[in-house]
Amino acid sequence: MSTGEILRKAAQEQTALGQKTARYLEKGELVPDKVMVNLVAERLQDKDCSKGFILDGFPRTLAQADGLEAMMRERSLGLDCVLCFRVPPGVIIQRLAGRRTCRRCGTLFHVVFNPPRRRDICDRCDGELYQREDDREATVAARLRVYETQTAPLIEYYRKKGLVKEIDGDGSVEEIRNRVLGALEEISG
Repeated sequence: MSTGEILRKAAQEQTALGQKTARYLEKGELVPDKVMVNLVAERLQDKDCSKGFILDGFPRTLAQADGLEAMMRERSLGLDCVLCFRVPPGVIIQRLAGRRTCRRCGTLFHVVFNPPRRRDICDRCDGELYQREDDREATVAARLRVYETQTAPLIEYYRKKGLVKEIDGDGSVEEIRNRVLGALEEISG
């Protein structure tokens, strides 16, 4: 599960933490570091993480990276690698702003790359498709600005630890998948 999914689930549950999380998501801002670290720590306790896990969208700040490192040390775990996807900003905006989600079953579509057979109707359950607030073009642009100031420094942080594998993230799903598999094969040697 991606950290975005963890956050959206918290927001949907309408707990105090979920409501707070929803406000950050709607503005395209990062959720406070301590909250994120605690949410991820809780998720990593689930049984499906016992043999390994992939963190998608976490950490996003140096404070989160420090929190992750402390959490991993407590559990006698270490990171194998950090994948850094290089994608032009225009491509990122096109990909995210084109996403549509089914209100009923959560299936994802894309207006260009994976359109539904019928406009705004889910192929799986006939539910209504909608654009999430955090996928609106203005929100995506705000998220990219936040990335440059708060998340980009993580690349150097993990590069100094010898963990960064850079992936060209522009291309077809299959091309990118093959690049990722190649990078993972290098570390599993």
